[in-house]
Amino acid sequence: MKKTTKTNAARLLDKAGVAYELVAYEVDENDLGAEHLAATIGEDVRQVFKTLVLRGDKTGNFVCVIPGAAEVDLKKAAKVSGNKKADLIAMKELLPTTGYIRGGCSPVGMKKPFPTFFHTTCMDYDSIYVSAGMRGLQFKVSPQALINYVGGEVRDIIAEH
Repeated sequence: MKKTTKTNAARLLDKAGVAYELVAYEVDENDLGAEHLAATIGEDVRQVFKTLVLRGDKTGNFVCVIPGAAEVDLKKAAKVSGNKKADLIAMKELLPTTGYIRGGCSPVGMKKPFPTFFHTTCMDYDSIYVSAGMRGLQFKVSPQALINYVGGEVRDIIAEH
C-alpha cells in the first residue's frame, strides 16, 4: 500500500478538526467523470459530488457542489447566488482561480473563499465524497461538517431530467 499524500485541503481540515477519510483511486486520464470515479471506489454516483466553479454577472465566482451524475442548473445557481445569470468558468481559468486542476477541484482550500452551494441531496447521506484537491484522492466526509467548514449553503441547484 503506497502512502497517501496529504493534500493542502486535507491539512486544512485537520487544522479545523473536521473528521474525514482519504480515499485513493486509480485515475483514468481519459475519463475524469464522477460515474467512473464512483465505479472505481465502489460507491453510488449519487454520493460522489463534483465541485464546479461558476461566475455570476453580479457577484463574481461561486462554487456549486453537486451529485456526480447531475448537471448544474445555471438559472437556479444564478438565483441562489444573487445573480441574474451565471456560467461555468473556462477550463483554462480553473487553476489560476482555484489552485486546482480539472478532476482535482476541491471545495476545501481554494486560493480564496468563494460562496459555496451544495445540492440538497448531500444531506441524504452520512458521508459524501468530494475531491481532496488532487486527481486520485477523495474525501469521505460528513456533508454537514463540510458545509460548516466552507460556510456553504444547501440549495436546489441541479437540472431536473
